[in-house]
Amino acid sequence: MSLTVAFQMDPIESVDIDADSTFRLAEAAQARGHRLFVYTPDRLCWSDGRLTARGWPVEVRRVRGDHVTKGDEVELDLATMDVIWLRQDPPFDMGYITTTHLLEAIHPSTLVVNDPFWVRNSPEKLLVLQFPELIPPTMIARDLADLRAFKKAHGDMILKPLYGNGGAGVFRLGHEDRNLASLHELFTGFSREPLIAQKFLPAVEKGDKRVILVDGEPVGAINRIPAEGETRSNMHVGGRAVKAELTDRDREICAAIGPVLREKGQVFVGIDVIGDRLTEINVTSPTGIQELERFDDTDIAGRIWDAIETRRAQDGKR
Repeated sequence: MSLTVAFQMDPIESVDIDADSTFRLAEAAQARGHRLFVYTPDRLCWSDGRLTARGWPVEVRRVRGDHVTKGDEVELDLATMDVIWLRQDPPFDMGYITTTHLLEAIHPSTLVVNDPFWVRNSPEKLLVLQFPELIPPTMIARDLADLRAFKKAHGDMILKPLYGNGGAGVFRLGHEDRNLASLHELFTGFSREPLIAQKFLPAVEKGDKRVILVDGEPVGAINRIPAEGETRSNMHVGGRAVKAELTDRDREICAAIGPVLREKGQVFVGIDVIGDRLTEINVTSPTGIQELERFDDTDIAGRIWDAIETRRAQDGKR
């Protein structure tokens, strides 16, 4: 099966070819004979019933500093693509949300991965609320009195933006910390969005596990260890990836959420598990493929493309 595949992503020239999951997905697609195109989300255009984007055909290679060759700029009629990857990085703002509305107009005739309707309606820090038995004590609120009540009940807590990413704006407020009001003032001064508070999980010192699921099934995990003196384990802020095994609890969590992810067309998902608690379900632009492939010597990108090709084959029989 040869597919035409477009990646809606940040500029491909700037990706880290040794870590970027989108690059790895493109590399695996090219190896299967799929034709690749890229465009940035600001180049989407809806006009006269057509969704187009100005973009480029590309070839990729694993050569640092020379990892992509772009053809001439073309106008892509996105309805003629077989697959479109929704892969630009958050923030999950109105610009991001608008692209999901536009792409929804051509899905599923053109398979958009992950399904844009459910990406829009299931952002990572909100989708977990469907599984209260799996997550730590959590509050979504903007009112300072509510957040103070949460801190009084749980003491040591994490406070972060509801739609943040990459560990930005994540604060730990210990039992004696008196900065809640100041942080609330800071956050609400530049955003109208609620905040998310979670009970601090001491197990984070042993790592924040990223489990990758393909079409609702777990395929492996890495553990992200915080840098010394840090609470955050995100690799953007110095977290270190190490090999990890799936535990019985990890599989229990995946069994609970997997059918929901599969039903909602979330083909490539990365969940975060601290200790025995689920903290996030990342559907917008999850990462971790390359680290997991190196540790486990497995073809995770290939597993993802198997799932996509199966979905396209099923669509062709309808």
